[in-house]
Amino acid sequence: MPVPASFRRQTATLPTQPARVGWLTCLARGLLAVAGGFGLAAAWASDRIDVQTTDGSVVTGRVIRAARDGSLLIEHDCGRYELLGPTDITLRSAAAGPPVVERPADFGHRLLAELPAGFDLLVTKHYVVCFDTTREYAKWCAALFERLHDAFGNFWSRAGLEVTDPECPLVVVIFADRRTYETHAAADLGVAADRVVGYYNLLSNRITTFDLTGSDLLAAERGRQPGRVGLEILAHPAAAGLVSTLVHEATHQLAFNDGMHRRLAPVPLWVSEGVATYFETPDLAHARAWRAVGAVNRPRLNRFLETYRPGCVTAVVRGDEAFRDPNRAIDAYATAWAVCHHLLQVRKQDFVDYLRVLAEKQPLDDDSPDQRLAEFEAAFGDPAVIEEAVLKAMARLASRPH
Repeated sequence: MPVPASFRRQTATLPTQPARVGWLTCLARGLLAVAGGFGLAAAWASDRIDVQTTDGSVVTGRVIRAARDGSLLIEHDCGRYELLGPTDITLRSAAAGPPVVERPADFGHRLLAELPAGFDLLVTKHYVVCFDTTREYAKWCAALFERLHDAFGNFWSRAGLEVTDPECPLVVVIFADRRTYETHAAADLGVAADRVVGYYNLLSNRITTFDLTGSDLLAAERGRQPGRVGLEILAHPAAAGLVSTLVHEATHQLAFNDGMHRRLAPVPLWVSEGVATYFETPDLAHARAWRAVGAVNRPRLNRFLETYRPGCVTAVVRGDEAFRDPNRAIDAYATAWAVCHHLLQVRKQDFVDYLRVLAEKQPLDDDSPDQRLAEFEAAFGDPAVIEEAVLKAMARLASRPH
């Protein structure tokens, strides 16, 4: 991957939707490497600091990583990450006090100032939703996310993995229509903005999407107006894919905020994407479009069996290359789902123990293919043996009636 010649304040753009998690990590790691290498300065290892920048602003937050030349990866009190290069910083000092605890409504109104005119605010128990579509649609999405939040926490708690809510509400931004969404998302997704209906950004820590009822996929046949919600919008053949994408991205946001993963840490993509695909299965017979955890993901199952190649499990265990290749990404996602589904069915405790190992990895750390393989083998054994068991399990699932 080409690395920018200079280290500057970054919000990171993504070249493609597949493997966006790994690409952001590579970008941030590359920028810090260009800036002078990793090397945490002890005095700034985890302190909250005030950083005066060359544009006259003050950045306050916790230092996540520091390069030897003084470049910093900062976590704002709201959870957003920001990369500051040495030429961006004029002065840094210890923060005057503890983080300011904002009311969710105050936090939300501050977010509105960053968005185009016309956005409104919906605050729920765990989310701050900024939207410029109808409040009815925002409530429908918020209910979907809240249902997922509770199910996600309950599932992992029962499995023995401690998960905790972040101090700051989770942020969701909903545009009224696809056109304005794509214009905004181009800053994050580049040319891929027109190919996804929603995404989670590891740096901003936000989900961005648009009003699905205004999508041409849903509105073309019946001329529906944006903002109309209900079971009728779930009857369209495209609805399952649209809803599963929202749940998929929201699962990423939860996993990177509740202690399961650390943002920008070297979490293997087969794990992060496998967990997201494990939760993404929609239920279009239900008013909120989703309620099941671990249901058979038929599109992923079928893809895995149709494109299976020997050695695919070892390949995704050792590296993330398949997820970053547009020609292989869909197959890699299917493999990730199949492996995670099988392990969570028959090796749940081992999977949870493995997640604990991954949770100890630090942002912008690196690991080698051999290290990844060794960690997998310590948790589950030979990936070739696991692959054989996965293939048999998937064949059995495919033989069952829908």
